[in-house]
Amino acid sequence: MLLSSFFRTIPISLEQGLAYGLVALGIVITFRILAFPDLTVDGSFPLGAAVVARLITEGVPPVYSIIAAVICGFMAGCCTGFLNTKLKINSLLAGILMMTILYSVNLRIMGRSNIQLLTVNTLLTPLENLDVNRFIPIIAFFFLVALCIKLLTDMFLHTQIGFAMRATGDNEQMIRTLGVNTDNMTVLGLGISNGFVALSGALVAQDQGFSDVGMGIGMIVAGLASIIIGEALFGKKTVQRLTLAAIVGSIIYKFIISLGLRLGLAPTDLKMATGVMVILALGIPALRKEKEGKLHLRGV
Repeated sequence: MLLSSFFRTIPISLEQGLAYGLVALGIVITFRILAFPDLTVDGSFPLGAAVVARLITEGVPPVYSIIAAVICGFMAGCCTGFLNTKLKINSLLAGILMMTILYSVNLRIMGRSNIQLLTVNTLLTPLENLDVNRFIPIIAFFFLVALCIKLLTDMFLHTQIGFAMRATGDNEQMIRTLGVNTDNMTVLGLGISNGFVALSGALVAQDQGFSDVGMGIGMIVAGLASIIIGEALFGKKTVQRLTLAAIVGSIIYKFIISLGLRLGLAPTDLKMATGVMVILALGIPALRKEKEGKLHLRGV
């Protein structure tokens, strides 16, 4: 039973992991590059889904709908950056405020709490109509999207602006003395991050066949769990490893969740399990360092 459950979860884990990997990539930019704890993610993910669902049901081509969703996500991230850099609102509070505002915005965009996309043509419809197993073309498409976004992110973070953004997260005071506007770097980074998250929401909505106002709840925790899992495998010494860790970690995280569900884990316990996973991943290394420090002081 365990072996069969293991193999059955692989396709769905790849499909979902690659789609949600864009969320983890976005969180890498804020948490790892900018050292900015951005909670806007829980609002920008359903924002992307809401925009793409509303536009597609109104007859707008899926590609244009996705572009609009990414732009909306980018603008949401920039708004969070504006609250923090210009209005001097604490980073955590700025994210919480924007996430709260986006809940109402998403409801306003959709006109109701959810929109179903099963009866309309989406970007994935031609792939689903192919005479092959549905998972094959969908996984291939999501893989190409995730790969392109990863490579573009790697390239961007090695440009002059990218180096300035990384320096903003490492040592903001030092980079300011070199004439870099760190406020602009923060706003731009948050915009790009939430653009990625909104893109993920747009793709997931089309893959699942619906958009729901509550589909972003706990997204930041799931993204962090993915990054932590990936970093345990690939480390975080280089940008390339960081972005790879985000995507692979997302796949592994989705695999763990899918396997847990097949083995009897209640769906209502998923958020709790994810939270505990992140607490352990963050807490154990800290406790280990504290223990090593005490042993060092004792001369052991």
